Amino acid sequence: MSRLNRRILPALAAAALAAFASAPASAQSFPTRTITVIVPFAAGGPTDTVARLVAEQIGRDLGQTVVIENVGGAGGTLGAQRTAVARPDGYNLLIHHIGMSTIPTLYRRLAYDAVNGFEPVGLITEVPMTIIGKRNLPANNLQELVTLVRREGQGINLANAGVGAASHLCGLLFQSSLNVQLTTVPYRGTGPAMNDLVGGTVDLMCDQTTNTTEHIRANTVRAYAVTTPTRLSSLPDLPTANEAGMPGFEVSVWHGLYAPRGTPTEVVARLSRALQVALREPGLVRRFQDLGTEPVAQERATPEAHRAFWTADIARWRPVIQAAGQFAD
Repeated sequence: MSRLNRRILPALAAAALAAFASAPASAQSFPTRTITVIVPFAAGGPTDTVARLVAEQIGRDLGQTVVIENVGGAGGTLGAQRTAVARPDGYNLLIHHIGMSTIPTLYRRLAYDAVNGFEPVGLITEVPMTIIGKRNLPANNLQELVTLVRREGQGINLANAGVGAASHLCGLLFQSSLNVQLTTVPYRGTGPAMNDLVGGTVDLMCDQTTNTTEHIRANTVRAYAVTTPTRLSSLPDLPTANEAGMPGFEVSVWHGLYAPRGTPTEVVARLSRALQVALREPGLVRRFQDLGTEPVAQERATPEAHRAFWTADIARWRPVIQAAGQFAD
C-alpha cells in the first residue's frame, strides 16, 4: 500500500464511521428545538381547535415548544404543500382533516404529491357529522326527509361551506347514498352557511358536531341523525342514521398528523409515541368530549394504522367525487 493510501483510507473510514454514528444519534436526541405544526385552515376552526389541543400535549411529552402556524387557502392545499416541501427532519409537521383523502381526487393539478409527499404519524380523532335541516322543513324524522328529497330532488337546497369542506363531502355522500341530486349551495365558510340554514334560506346541511351541537341543543335547527355507528353522549336523543332509516350511512371528519416524506423512521416513531401519550391525557379527552368527539384508540395513532386508513379512505371517496363531477380546479 502506498504512503498516500495509508493516509487517505483511515481518514475515509473515520468519516464513514462518524456519519454512521451521527444519523441515529440525531434521531435519538430529537427534538432539540421548537416544532412547527401547520394547520391548513384559519385560526378558530375545528381543525385549528384540534391541533392546538394536541400540540400542547405533544410538546409536554417531547420537552419542546410546539407552535401552530395557520396557512389557509385553496381548500387546505397551500398548507399541505408547505409541509410536503419542508425539510424532512421532524420540525415541520401538518395536522389535516379528511381532506387528505379527498384532495387527490378533488384537485387534478397540484404542485405537490398529495399522497406520497408525506409520512403519516398517526390518527388523532374522528369528529361525527350530523344531518340537519331548517326548523320548518316539512319532515319530522330521517325517513320523512328521505321521502321528501326523493320527491323534490333539486327543489331541495343543500348548503355547504365550500368545495372540499366537510359539509360538502358529507352532502355528496348523502346524495350518492340516496341516488338523488339536490341543489347544492356553496358558501365561503361554515358560519354563513349555518346562518342561512337557521334563517330558513336553505333547507339542509350535513356538518360536524363541533359546528352543529349548540344549534341542535338550542333547537334552532331540526336534527335528523348523527353519522356514527352509535349515539353520542353529547346528543343522546339524536338517533344514528342507521337507526333512523339510512343503513350504513357513516361518515366522520378525521384528523391526522403528518411529517414530510423522507423524515427519518426514528423521528416519526418518536412523534407517534408523543401523540399516543397526548391522546391519553385526561384533560385533552375531556375537551374532545366537549366538542362531541373522542381521541382514537392508541393502536390507530401509529404510522402503519394511519397509512392503511388513509389509503382506504382515498379509495372510498374517489368514486363519489368523480360521479358528482364537482372538482376544485
